[in-house]
Amino acid sequence: EAIARLVLRRMQLAAGPIPSPWAAYLHDPVGFMRDVLHETLWRKQVEISEAVDVHRRVAVHSAHECSKSFTAARLVAWWLSVHDFGEAFAVTTAPTATQVRSILWREIGRAYRAGKLPGRLNQTEWFMLPGWQRYGAPKTGEEELVAIGRKPSDYSPAAFQGLHSRYVLLVVDEACGVPESIWQAAASLTANEHSRTLAIGNPDISFSHFATVCKPDSGWHVIHVDGLQSPNFTDERETLPPAVLEQLISQVYIDELAADVGEDSPIFASKVRGLFSEDNSAGVVPLSFVRRCQDPERVWPDGSDLPIELGMDVGAGGDETAIRERRGVHAGRSWHKKTPDWKDAVAVALEAIAATGATAIKVDTIGIGWGVVGRLKELRAEKKHNAEVIGVNVGESSRRPDRFPKLRDQIWWEVGRQLSQDHAWDLSAVDERTVAQLTAPLYDADSSNRVKVEPKVKTRERIKRSPDDADALLLAYYTGSGKANVRFM
Repeated sequence: EAIARLVLRRMQLAAGPIPSPWAAYLHDPVGFMRDVLHETLWRKQVEISEAVDVHRRVAVHSAHECSKSFTAARLVAWWLSVHDFGEAFAVTTAPTATQVRSILWREIGRAYRAGKLPGRLNQTEWFMLPGWQRYGAPKTGEEELVAIGRKPSDYSPAAFQGLHSRYVLLVVDEACGVPESIWQAAASLTANEHSRTLAIGNPDISFSHFATVCKPDSGWHVIHVDGLQSPNFTDERETLPPAVLEQLISQVYIDELAADVGEDSPIFASKVRGLFSEDNSAGVVPLSFVRRCQDPERVWPDGSDLPIELGMDVGAGGDETAIRERRGVHAGRSWHKKTPDWKDAVAVALEAIAATGATAIKVDTIGIGWGVVGRLKELRAEKKHNAEVIGVNVGESSRRPDRFPKLRDQIWWEVGRQLSQDHAWDLSAVDERTVAQLTAPLYDADSSNRVKVEPKVKTRERIKRSPDDADALLLAYYTGSGKANVRFM
């Protein structure tokens, strides 16, 4: 058997590269997807696919649910299929292992099965045997790796060495979350004129390397995908089957996101319009600061999950009461409920204390908050819970009257802005609604040149919702001095 394999390999080498049966589609990715993979594409998918054939580096900043990973996966299948077997290689990366395996490579697997393409796939690798169609089915151990998917932490600057082929396709999916060091290391793979790089993702992070390559003067071929110009909002809808339309951004999603974050929010601009948003210079907490604090891969030191405390913003007259948990540096769970009177708010507080084992709960005492604080203290004395109850009147004078008129101004600046700027709290579990509230308030200087955060009612008028959840989050980290008690900076 060993001799037979040796003879087989020599025959393969003597015969030279094996032409692909799909060579006719070498410069026709759209035709390959249509005829071989049996896919129907909408116009932006066509534009992206044709651009990868022509341009060495293509960057696509796209709205949510516009077939980004779908398109990238089909391009991987096209690339490996149309080149002579053994001469093409594909490398994909995304910020996390889940994104690599469950999103992009799931779609690669679908393309592979739809086209009945050669070789063998697992969750993040594709193997082929050059010459398999000439000499029969491959045997175990004779396959060659032709594509891999890896998350950034799997790579080092030297990890890409030895992966070179004549035709390399590098796909950077969810590109905002991939660090610049990986981009630079991966660039060595695509140094020759025959190779291609496709970077594709939502424009969530304005300070990312992806944002840099999406600028007009970057040297990349840049494509913008606006969700409001996708088929569900244009005449193209009439030309596409329902199965395609159902996968694309819809009016329902847009309406829900607008209700959660506001149409003027940078989150809306990213998810719906596919646009990078510059930070508002008058914003108390810039979005770029918050995004730096949302790295799910960051490793925090031991002990960074204590203390466990709660912040509570009490709703009155049917407004929503918001409670946020902090576990050391980590922003945790949240509770939201409409509370017609303070007794309903007390019930929500007791539920949160029981669920978290919090050692303290800090309550905004403005309005019916006084009643909540009083009753929670009584219940603690009755040993119905063990959390210290701290009333916080954010309308009183600040602890630093030379810098901030009111305590609310100080808390927003020294907790919200400073922790975000210092990358000192973990906001990876915070939802986009809370992010929108956290980045909404504006500030100005008063007549004494002190920092003055706009009143809550003004924020509510601008964004059509009250930043209750963000207020509760800040209270969770508040110490009583105006600053936050975070030990790991």
